[in-house]
Amino acid sequence: MTMIKSLVLGSAAALIAVSGAQAADLPVKAKAVEYVKICSLYGAGFYYIPGTDTCMKIGGYLRVDTTFNGGIFDQPAWNGNLGQQNRLRDYYAARSRLALSVDTRTATQYGVVRTFGQANFNLNSSTGEGPAAAGTQTLGVDLVFIQFAGFTFGKSASAYATPWHGYPGNNSSFLLGGHDDVVGTNNIQYTAQFGNGVSASIGLDDPYYGRTSLLNLGVTNPSTSIAAGSNAYSGARSPDIVGNIRVDQAWGLFQVSAAAHQVSGSYNLLTAGAANNLSEISGHPESKWGGSVMAALQLKNLPTGPGDDIKVDVSYATGMTKNVLNTAPSFAMFGSTGRADSYQSIGFGQTADGVYMPGGDIKLVDAYGIRGAFNHNWDPYWSTSLFGSWAAVRYGGNSLDLATAKGQWCANYNVGKGLSADYSCNPDFNISQLGLITRWTPVANLTFSAEVMWFHLDQKFGGAATMTAVAPKPIARYEYKDQDAVSLNVRVQRNF
Repeated sequence: MTMIKSLVLGSAAALIAVSGAQAADLPVKAKAVEYVKICSLYGAGFYYIPGTDTCMKIGGYLRVDTTFNGGIFDQPAWNGNLGQQNRLRDYYAARSRLALSVDTRTATQYGVVRTFGQANFNLNSSTGEGPAAAGTQTLGVDLVFIQFAGFTFGKSASAYATPWHGYPGNNSSFLLGGHDDVVGTNNIQYTAQFGNGVSASIGLDDPYYGRTSLLNLGVTNPSTSIAAGSNAYSGARSPDIVGNIRVDQAWGLFQVSAAAHQVSGSYNLLTAGAANNLSEISGHPESKWGGSVMAALQLKNLPTGPGDDIKVDVSYATGMTKNVLNTAPSFAMFGSTGRADSYQSIGFGQTADGVYMPGGDIKLVDAYGIRGAFNHNWDPYWSTSLFGSWAAVRYGGNSLDLATAKGQWCANYNVGKGLSADYSCNPDFNISQLGLITRWTPVANLTFSAEVMWFHLDQKFGGAATMTAVAPKPIARYEYKDQDAVSLNVRVQRNF
């Protein structure tokens, strides 16, 4: 009996031990996987960051384009080696770019909190300025900002800008005639929504973005053919004050923008733009306020076809030329001549916000322009845009009146040049652009395009002068003459 009892108890103990071992080997129930959840609050492409109530979208594009007889992104041959058309110029310029953007949105009791940033990774196979500039790699930061309760902080589009910036229908990043802030500038701004598509914005922008040059005409440059004076802007003293009133409707958009910009000089005495030990005691000109205004219009639902539209903007600036000539170039173009006493012809225009003579006041430079495009869709795969611009820069006064901007500019420029008997000085100039682009989109978000653009410089000088042009041009007599350039841009771009 005792033996049977021991056997039963031993067997039971063994079974309990085996059962415990088997129970220890059973798999533990896994935690539920937290899959990525689509966020439909802010449009396609957003998803919730796991474990948060923040929605995020990662996007961007990859772009490859080549320009013939121009710089990257279809810059016309309007200065440098391209403007000279010398043998140091590149016959084509290409860029490959990868743009990556991150957009986050979070709903709060104060409205949506948004952050946005975009970085561009670029490889330039050529820049249109000779072999030393070939194969450069760059990193650019276009936009980095925070939006909260109507405010925007960071590098964003100015409150002055239109939604299309400098791109009413073109590939070129160099369509002049108005403001262009597509890459953004450091600013603080506030936007109020009044309902029915009516809004208003006001902001403070980095003043360096709105500058071209302030010319100290007490500094002479007798050897150069394409400039007078020396840039003498002071350091930043006040932000640019900008704003707009805008109406968005089914028929399109109408916007009026305004900006105020302080033009302030450094010192009366400068040597080729550099301060010296006499600069502070030489004094400085009193600052002046300039500014600009712009009216913009977009018309949709045109009878020519679905998706067709017209975009146009008109601008005027005084002391803020960059809001008309948005990339702030100065022009220096060379060409042929029929004049017997001249080596070649030259056309140039010096872009500036104002001029002054030491001891005198600043005289602001005026500029005005218009640009726009008609965009037509032939079918879901093919589209064409006809675009163009016209702009003018005016120094004011006349070349013989030293109390005016034009008279002071000419007195500085004429020094050291062998002027022809029929020479006349006038730094005013006009520019014109006309272009046509056709796009093919065989599949969604993949576009091939070809753009041809004509650029014309209407300069106002007359006669000829003997001068030292920038090398490799020789010291020779050059005829002043209008100039033209034509460029071709081809591009393929994949958005994602």
